[in-house]
Amino acid sequence: MIRTQSFHKSAPPHQAEKQNPRKGPLWGQVLVYCYDHTEELVWRHLNVFQHRCEIRCRLPRKKCRQCGGVYRVRPPWEGLSGHFSREFEAYTLLLTREMPVSQVGKLVGESDTRLWRMIFKHVDGAYAEADFSNVCCVGVDELSVRKGHEYVSVFADLLAKRVIFATEGKDKSTWERFVQALEAHNGHRHAITQASMDMSQAYRSGVAQTCRNAQVVFDKFHVIGHANQAVDKARRAEIRYGARGAGQSLRRSQWLWRKNPENLTEGEQARMEQLDQENLGTAKAYQMRLCLQDIYRLESVQAARHRFLAWCRWVRWVAKKHVSHIFLSMLKVAKMIQTNLPGILAHWKWRLTNAFMEGLNSVFQATKRKARGYRSSEYLITMLYFVAGKLRLPHF
Repeated sequence: MIRTQSFHKSAPPHQAEKQNPRKGPLWGQVLVYCYDHTEELVWRHLNVFQHRCEIRCRLPRKKCRQCGGVYRVRPPWEGLSGHFSREFEAYTLLLTREMPVSQVGKLVGESDTRLWRMIFKHVDGAYAEADFSNVCCVGVDELSVRKGHEYVSVFADLLAKRVIFATEGKDKSTWERFVQALEAHNGHRHAITQASMDMSQAYRSGVAQTCRNAQVVFDKFHVIGHANQAVDKARRAEIRYGARGAGQSLRRSQWLWRKNPENLTEGEQARMEQLDQENLGTAKAYQMRLCLQDIYRLESVQAARHRFLAWCRWVRWVAKKHVSHIFLSMLKVAKMIQTNLPGILAHWKWRLTNAFMEGLNSVFQATKRKARGYRSSEYLITMLYFVAGKLRLPHF
């Protein structure tokens, strides 16, 4: 335990007269003086040789002659939370980046309530000083908080690779809250020129109403993701409505159709060749997904437009020739591509994707585990800023 003596902060009148210029009617007088001292206060400090260390001190309180207010002197070792020293807070924040808060509390011998209060203080202080004046390329995606269709919309600066805003919900009102936070940090809504997102109607309506200069870019990973889901639905439909023996052939092949040919093992390649010989509708749907994926390798937007339209005609022709139940999901993908073709082709103009957002999925899942057990999504949002906001932490 470290004990310190109380100290006096007020200065003699002649020193105050020299240090203070002529500011107001109280020039030449001491504006504050020592009023009294507090009871002995305790701050948790870093352990010394594995033993708990505390700083104990009676602090003076100063009183202002001008307003009559009484204020406690803040010592130089005090952190933002008021319970810990600066060094202890810096050490705890370093642990919190890698471990759940509850585990950090057990390691350092403090309650997780106090640690969360410290994290809120640092994140709120650092986020208030964040500068978004250079934000022009934005990506948005939703993050599931818990079961029951509860989501958090996460906005990221795709150039700086950082999370800049998160809010509850995934409707179009999230964009209005985003631009309010953007303008509160020196940004401007009409400075946004590209907005990468999935094909959510709510997000499209939100960006159209708030950011007039933003070009919507539909993320290619979501387009291919819809095609992947369509292949899986085609497999299940063929098991149910297909020819005799199709269900036995497609048994335990769910993960086989989700891989690209170059990622298949030798055993998987042999089975894929066997399935190709059986003329299955799922194999045709798989080839459709591979052809759609190859379109994104083209360099010209004109060639991409031609290939997308040709791909949609091919899907309709195959669905008309074969059992419609099997290719119903692929027909929906073709209709989606034709409806949203301008936003899909914007990928060739800006070369913008949500790869950063998709790469953060593992970070988001880890963040959910760190905030597990709390009823409010405020803890989750704070942890998102903490781990992916590139804030200046610790904020002293």
